[in-house]
Amino acid sequence: MLSSLRSSVGIGLRQPHYDDFLTLKPPVGWVEVHSENYLCIGGPSFDYLLKIRADYPVSLHGIGMSLGSNDGLDPQHLQQVKRLIEIIEPCFVSDHLSWSSKNGHFLPELLPTPYNEETLKVFSDNISYAQDFFGKELLFENPSTYFEYNISNISEAEFLNLLADNTGAGILLDINNIYVSSQNNGWPAEDYLNTIKPPHVKEMHLAGHSQKIFPNGQKLLIDTHDDLICNAVWDLYKKALTRFSQAPTLIEWDAKIPTLAILLKEAKKAEQYVSRYSRENIILSALV
Repeated sequence: MLSSLRSSVGIGLRQPHYDDFLTLKPPVGWVEVHSENYLCIGGPSFDYLLKIRADYPVSLHGIGMSLGSNDGLDPQHLQQVKRLIEIIEPCFVSDHLSWSSKNGHFLPELLPTPYNEETLKVFSDNISYAQDFFGKELLFENPSTYFEYNISNISEAEFLNLLADNTGAGILLDINNIYVSSQNNGWPAEDYLNTIKPPHVKEMHLAGHSQKIFPNGQKLLIDTHDDLICNAVWDLYKKALTRFSQAPTLIEWDAKIPTLAILLKEAKKAEQYVSRYSRENIILSALV
């Protein structure tokens, strides 16, 4: 399954496009759904997912595992995700480098953490536990951030490397998140790409974002997933493909969802870049 996805592009499967997928069979390599939307294992949306799964590989992308919680992982949630994995047999299972629960209370946010030895152990322990529980590799996604902690003493890119080294898990490298974080926090996005070890990257995400301009003229980029991918993110993606062209790409769009035709156009653009940079990498490898 994984080898068949190499250098292919997928899109996020959202409810407005269910019928289009069944009738039009759009030419995408795979689809991704948010795990928490299907944990009930039943109902109309789940029935659609099963029908679409018959034609497309499916990736399960979670938002509720709270991998950065020092309380450990919620056993009921893990059991629900495991049951979904057993039914769907996904090509990837992923969640975020964030936390969203404390003392049994759950927050509807992907909250950031500092990057230091303490949080590295928390993430490592939780990811290793989840992988053992699922019997499957877990991918973790780099966040979009709007500030950085003073108590961080490890860069985010190196933190991802260490976490993958410690656990054997893979990195879901969100290119839009790198761009958003780099602009908000003032560091070079290309340096981040150059730090990440290519073998760790198992998947990439692309998405649109928005921006807020404050009265003082300061700009904040917000990871809203509600617009076309901007030129600056496409340029960063092209740089990423020179290092990670082996990893399949997913187009995300979660709000103000457009017609399927617009998503397919974005996917086609990514596929053209993948094809181009894969060929260039093959030629360069042959010359070395």
